[in-house]
Amino acid sequence: MMQDNTLSNSANLSHLDNQGQAQMVDVSDKAPTIRQAVAAAKVRMSPETFAAIQAGNAPKGDVLATAKLAGIMAAKQTAVLIPLCHPLPLQKITVEVTPAPQLPGYEIHATVKTKAETGVEMEALTAVSIAALTLYDMAKALEKSIQIESIRLVSKTGGKSGDYYPPEP
Repeated sequence: MMQDNTLSNSANLSHLDNQGQAQMVDVSDKAPTIRQAVAAAKVRMSPETFAAIQAGNAPKGDVLATAKLAGIMAAKQTAVLIPLCHPLPLQKITVEVTPAPQLPGYEIHATVKTKAETGVEMEALTAVSIAALTLYDMAKALEKSIQIESIRLVSKTGGKSGDYYPPEP
């Protein structure tokens, strides 16, 4: 019964073929356009861990620079990590790791830009996810209970579906 529902709905789902099997979407007939996506995440920790990172006293070294670099590298590997994503020529990737004393912790934002036939939402989301995981890895000797929260798409521009700005969380 469940399989019948999947098959009947597959016409509306671009990543499923007529038999309900996963497929990569054919974007060959789409014109390349400029597309950009911004994603965000929060990393929450104890005040003591936050203070140690801010002071540069983490045992593994520069936590924030390492997290930023990991996010940039991850965006470039999205098609390898997520099975149905297209490999894209990324023209710009920025990852910002900003102190957020009110958490306490850090807010991470990634902006990814391309001129291609499909969007870069997954690249931006992958960048913030891996930056947050790297921040955790670099600081876990200080605290194992660090929390990664609120990974989300902040905006996307360009492409057939147009611009997207979700409501504030």
